[in-house]
Amino acid sequence: MTQTNSAGAHAATGTPSVWTCLTYRDVRAASAFLVEAFGFVERASYGDSETVRHAELVWPAGNGGVMLGPAGAGNECGQPVGTGSTYVVVDELDALFARATAAGARVVRGIRDEDYGGRGFTVRDPEGALWSFGTYQG
Repeated sequence: MTQTNSAGAHAATGTPSVWTCLTYRDVRAASAFLVEAFGFVERASYGDSETVRHAELVWPAGNGGVMLGPAGAGNECGQPVGTGSTYVVVDELDALFARATAAGARVVRGIRDEDYGGRGFTVRDPEGALWSFGTYQG
């Protein structure tokens, strides 16, 4: 079993308080994409040299995180691959959109102003999960 830790959890508690859980065919590749494309920080990765069984990524600017699990028997996330939708509040929306698309995120909805305030965009990761980023904080 391997484990890696990185800084990036919520400064007030050191531990994320909100997690989303997504299923991937290749957890290692998904984790690498989410780090490169969106800026998540890998907090933990459990598995062996061939397969990651559980990974944890934290959002560096807040107290949320993403758990990644593999498809198949014992799927802790309980979802099919390519399902799920996550919304993340960001400050630098335009820069993140450029970063995400440069890394290969597929645009579902480009940057736009929302009727309810804020700006945002939605993309799909390589395995089909939806990721929305915006300035609207609710």
